[in-house]
Amino acid sequence: MKEEQTFTIKQTAEQTGITEDTIRYYEKIALLPRAERKDNGHRIYRQEDINTIRLIACLKKTGMPLEEMRPFLGVSADTDPAEYPELVELLRSHRKNMVSQIASLQQIVDFIDMKLEEGKYRRDCSDEGLDSLSEKRVGEPKPKPVSPVEMSYFSVSAKAGKSPASLR
Repeated sequence: MKEEQTFTIKQTAEQTGITEDTIRYYEKIALLPRAERKDNGHRIYRQEDINTIRLIACLKKTGMPLEEMRPFLGVSADTDPAEYPELVELLRSHRKNMVSQIASLQQIVDFIDMKLEEGKYRRDCSDEGLDSLSEKRVGEPKPKPVSPVEMSYFSVSAKAGKSPASLR
């Protein structure tokens, strides 16, 4: 039988983009299970641990607090979301908050664009007069591609053949 591949904390950090100190912290607060150890005391990680760290990184990018991530970490990526309606509802709520934050930030970007492009001054960042600038936007950074592992955690109905839009 083939032995499962293991990784050092340094290799794990390189693969996940998370620092060694942060990985140790996640273990300390029990967000990650305590790593197994070699005879010399060095931590060893398995692919499953790397996938969990990547999920934490994904959820962190969405602004989700570490404590709110705990319920998601016990569920595997290929689990049917219908089995966990409470987690689906948590994701919907979190998504709604993110969409609201994006709208607020977009309003600010539109205000800045208006100041830069038209030199007009407004005392607030209200929606009025900013819609036309949304169409003129150029030079915005392209979104970073999402890895298949990261995507598997967010495409909650991929196995069932449902589109993510059907979850809204």
